[in-house]
Amino acid sequence: MNVETNAMVEKKKARISSHRDLDVYQLAFDLAMRIFELTKTFPKEEKFSLVDQIRRSSRSVCSNIAEAFHKRRYPAAFVSKLSDADAEAAETEVWVEFARTCGYLGDDEARDLSTKCHFVMGKLVKMMQSPEDWRV
Repeated sequence: MNVETNAMVEKKKARISSHRDLDVYQLAFDLAMRIFELTKTFPKEEKFSLVDQIRRSSRSVCSNIAEAFHKRRYPAAFVSKLSDADAEAAETEVWVEFARTCGYLGDDEARDLSTKCHFVMGKLVKMMQSPEDWRV
C-alpha cells in the first residue's frame, strides 16, 4: 500500500468507532428494514416460512458484521464472520427471488433488493481481502 492510500485508510479507521459506523453495516441494516416493511404485505400463509426466513437472513447480515467488527484483532475470526455475513446476504437474495417468483414482489422491487444484496456482498468481499486494514 502506498503512503497516500495508507493515510486514507488510517483517517477512515479513525472515524469508525463502532460497527454502526461502517458503510456496509448501514447498507445491510437499511436492506433488512426495507425487507421487514415489504414482508408485512406478504400473505399470512408465508408468515412462518418465507417471511421468517428472509427477515432472519437479512438481519443476520447485520449481526455478523457487528461480530466481525468486534473480532477484528483476530484476522481469521474477522474474515470468518464477514464470510458468514456474505453467505447470509446471498441467502437473502435467494429469498428475494422466491418472493418475486411467487408474485409477492414486483420485478423492480426485487431487482432493487437484489442489487443491494450484491452491493453489500461486494463490500464484504473487499473487507475480507484486506483484513489487516481493519486490525485494532
